[in-house]
Amino acid sequence: MKHFFKIIAVFCVLASTSGAAQQIIKNDTLNGTALTMVMDGKVSDLLSDIEDKCATPKNTYAGNNDEPRISAPKISVPERELTNAEICRRNPRIMGYKIQVAVVKSNAQAREIGLNFRRKFPNMKVEIDASLRPNYKVLAGSYFTKQSAGADLSRVKSSFGSAVAVQYRVFCVEAK
Repeated sequence: MKHFFKIIAVFCVLASTSGAAQQIIKNDTLNGTALTMVMDGKVSDLLSDIEDKCATPKNTYAGNNDEPRISAPKISVPERELTNAEICRRNPRIMGYKIQVAVVKSNAQAREIGLNFRRKFPNMKVEIDASLRPNYKVLAGSYFTKQSAGADLSRVKSSFGSAVAVQYRVFCVEAK
């Protein structure tokens, strides 16, 4: 009788484990190559269901209807041109314009021109750009457009003849 129970127990263990695992062949999502896995068929079905849900757009249910309504992503295109304040809320730094007062070979010359500029135009902000070393740019003001820089440019040109308006990244809150 002891041997009978042992045989039945071994048979039950073998019967329960033999049918569970299957060889599953799937395609890799990146390369498209065949990928062979050994797993339970139920697990494979669950994974396939999850993959299908990820591949389709999110369903939303409208009211009492049981029919799903597929919601497409909403893209908002403004019907009017954005104001400067709306642009500034989205991007604190934008491509605008600055007045390039001079381009010099040394930092000392650039600082001297900057001080001279501040004496003549105390209401305009001056900065020195050293990104083109060994040359240094002396830049003044911040403007949204080239036209808005025009009035200040004409005043600056009377003192600094080589001044031009150049496109430059500006802080939106400082721009005119």
